[in-house]
Amino acid sequence: MDVTSNLLLASLTREDYAQLSPDLSPVTLAFGEVLYEPGTHIGWVYFPTTSFISLLTLVEGHLALEVGLVGREGMVGTPLALGVDVSPVRTLVQGGGSALRMTHDAFVKAVRDVPALQIALNVYIHSLMGQIAQTAACNRFHVVEARLARWLLMTRDRVGGGTFRMTHEFLSSMLGVRREGVTVAAHEFQSLGLIEYSRGKIAILNHTGLERAACSCYRRSASIPPWRPQVSRRRRVGVKG
Repeated sequence: MDVTSNLLLASLTREDYAQLSPDLSPVTLAFGEVLYEPGTHIGWVYFPTTSFISLLTLVEGHLALEVGLVGREGMVGTPLALGVDVSPVRTLVQGGGSALRMTHDAFVKAVRDVPALQIALNVYIHSLMGQIAQTAACNRFHVVEARLARWLLMTRDRVGGGTFRMTHEFLSSMLGVRREGVTVAAHEFQSLGLIEYSRGKIAILNHTGLERAACSCYRRSASIPPWRPQVSRRRRVGVKG
């Protein structure tokens, strides 16, 4: 596994990363795996590399609704960086793949001993809070087509490419709309040549066109730049696109 594929870790100097690396272990996350439930103890934190994870809020009598999306730009388990060891949300693996994980105790120690990690986490948590707030507004005010385009683009940015697996049923749950609405929107995008959808596999064919179809929430809630091939940073661990 290329550990530098996680952008948060890649932002650290080699010296700082060397302090963390003995406590980071590779893990493969499976689609549909629940990492935390609301109110449960956070035993591990995860730094996705090729996987991506949904943050879901639970509402009685309704399906869980996605309020945040985490991929290679960040981590899950951020409450630990704030001194809280329970999760406020359900964290669900939406795209199976690789990640690096660290135990509760090792992470708390790393945050204390590596100031650069705390600074990087503060910046990331600020971005994640903005994403969650913007997602709440988007789910309330924007039509399903614009929301679907936003979600596909945000997933693309976190995966680092334009092809991933996703079913209409799962998409409808994430967006909080009926499956039929997602199906109609996806068919429209496919007829316009923006995406290709077959047997649970989605491929973005026209990135610029899909960005035009998305609402302004995409740019406002993106916590990483739109996906492009990345270049290594001076004295950093390095980033792979």
